[in-house]
Amino acid sequence: MTPDITAATPSSDVARPSSVWLVVLSAIVAVVGGFLGSGAVVGTPIAEAADGALSATATLVAPAGPAFSIWSVIYLGLIAYAVWQALPAQRRSERQRALRVPISVTMLLNAAWITVVQFGQVFLSVVVIVALLASLAFVFARLIAAPRTTAVDTVITDGTMGLYLGWVSIATVANISAWLTSIGVESAATVWAVVVLVVAAAVGLFLATVSAGRIAPALSLSWGLGWAAQGRLSGEVLNTTVGWTAAAAAIVVLVGTIAVRVRRTATSH
Repeated sequence: MTPDITAATPSSDVARPSSVWLVVLSAIVAVVGGFLGSGAVVGTPIAEAADGALSATATLVAPAGPAFSIWSVIYLGLIAYAVWQALPAQRRSERQRALRVPISVTMLLNAAWITVVQFGQVFLSVVVIVALLASLAFVFARLIAAPRTTAVDTVITDGTMGLYLGWVSIATVANISAWLTSIGVESAATVWAVVVLVVAAAVGLFLATVSAGRIAPALSLSWGLGWAAQGRLSGEVLNTTVGWTAAAAAIVVLVGTIAVRVRRTATSH
């Protein structure tokens, strides 16, 4: 029989502070990295780093500037998670014990991505963000396998990591497109943009299907797609084909996720 990983461990197993503090330290590193990437005091804003390769107007699939405000929500969620998982009750949670190291890896990779962009390394940024996406997918799989225990757990753990995964999914697409553009691969740009947007929508539907319609990944993914649409329909880089494709992709992800959720709810009763 498979053990219930949400159950509390015996008190003798509670004293494993290393992974608890790893999360806290990783969250601090991630927030410092985010501050560096904002260019508020030190560092270069991401939109200006690497000769603007990752700006909102660098590629046809780049979301418009306001889309990146979602990072504030994600960082707040990561801070909340770092504090919450360190509480005595959560130290006894097998679910959190299974999640701490993988979540820490995502935060460290996020800081690493900002660092390599600061040094203008666009190709390395692709390598890091793909690794980040893979690590978030791993975390998401563990979240699905480990039933949520409380409403707070759902919001802080599943909500934060779901938003994180959805946003990094669209960010990965934009990052790869930025790298291709930076090395001069610009032929059939509209066709490729449409293809990757369709793939992004398919990823959103896949996440909805395997997670029984979890809404957080869909919200952040459709947020990015929606702002990509806005940028192509009314921004500096106009392309109506890409703009309407991005808008349609955002709607498909949201509606598809809601449909999966409603169907799952109906069949469970």
